Amino acid sequence: MVAVTEREEVRWYECEKCGLLFDVKEDAEQHEANCDAEEPSYIQ
Repeated sequence: MVAVTEREEVRWYECEKCGLLFDVKEDAEQHEANCDAEEPSYIQ
């Protein structure tokens, strides 16, 4: 389940496994379903 957070008046959807942020809920849910829970290899 993705977490919802607001930063700078914008709603973001966060992968609860790795913390990656998405602006589209469906993208976040799809990522989380395939997430291996490792830190992203790039700067967010």
